[in-house]
Amino acid sequence: MKLVLQGPQASLGLLHTIAALAAPHSVHVLSAHALRCANVTCDSATRAAVQQAAQAACVDATFIDSAATLRDYSLLAMDMDSTLITIECIDEIADMQGLKPQVAAITEAAMRGEIGFADSLRQRVALLKGLDAAALHRVYDERLQLSPGADALLAAVKAANIKTLLVSGGFTFFTDHLRARLGLDYSNANSLEIIDGKLTGQVAGAIVDAEAKRDTVKLVCEQLGIAPSQAIVMGDGANDLQMMAIAGLSVAFRAKPVVQRQAAVALNFSGLDGVLHILR
Repeated sequence: MKLVLQGPQASLGLLHTIAALAAPHSVHVLSAHALRCANVTCDSATRAAVQQAAQAACVDATFIDSAATLRDYSLLAMDMDSTLITIECIDEIADMQGLKPQVAAITEAAMRGEIGFADSLRQRVALLKGLDAAALHRVYDERLQLSPGADALLAAVKAANIKTLLVSGGFTFFTDHLRARLGLDYSNANSLEIIDGKLTGQVAGAIVDAEAKRDTVKLVCEQLGIAPSQAIVMGDGANDLQMMAIAGLSVAFRAKPVVQRQAAVALNFSGLDGVLHILR
């Protein structure tokens, strides 16, 4: 096993101190804020000690097979809201109606797995009834930002000839714009019903929930002629767990606790490109 330690604010001295807890055979400096430790001790007590020290230092600690590299994968599948981008689009749309607190509370409960995703989406979209569709453009233009490290991650996977999929419980208005802007290969999301330039408060067509996300990953893998084990899947909410479960590498990005507990990798402090250090 290898241990990768990385933290945007962490010094190499601090990282070496944490690394020593795992008694590595050798330590390689990856950047000014990242180390790779080879042939580490990885029993449960050691893992717990490393994770505790790393958390206290705002450092991401990842134990992973020494042989794992980016070359092992042929697809990168990403959630959109709070993963590829920093916002929850529906919360920001609701803010145009003065309803962000109500909608955000439902979003949070759904991402924690406390409410079924499909029901939560219908509840939230219903609150948007009558909103001018121009609000979608305002959210995209004024509030949507890529998560830290997104550009670097996408550049690296494209250079490695890895295909990209954006699969979201959000809306096609945003996934379509991002797919075109970022040169992504595939996308799937929900469609907001719009009539006469106004949101009707309904979702058009089937809802992209946890099962649909998983099935989308499976379908794209079939189209590419690869196994799901050749996919990296990144997400942050409970509705990402099913697609993460079939992946070769599951990455929880600044995720809810229920997701962090089940993912192979948890990035709480690093950017999306933290995956690249792990798979070097």
